[in-house]
Amino acid sequence: MHADWRDEAACLGLPVDLMVPDSQEGVARAKQVCARCPVSTACLAHAVNTGEVEGVWGGTSPDERRLLRHPAVDAGRSLS
Repeated sequence: MHADWRDEAACLGLPVDLMVPDSQEGVARAKQVCARCPVSTACLAHAVNTGEVEGVWGGTSPDERRLLRHPAVDAGRSLS
């Protein structure tokens, strides 16, 4: 059986609210977890492909992922 990428995630077992922050400071903390994660690329691909709209996935915020999915539509918006 193939291991799921989530089994290797640095955030595995951490409180959900750490990865679904409610402030920019919280986003920065979550991104620090992602920075040391061995599966952040797979995590980001999952989030983009499934349209995750909340939380930090693969080191990206919801706004950053929206730009990845629709760069031409959101070109005038700034990242938060």
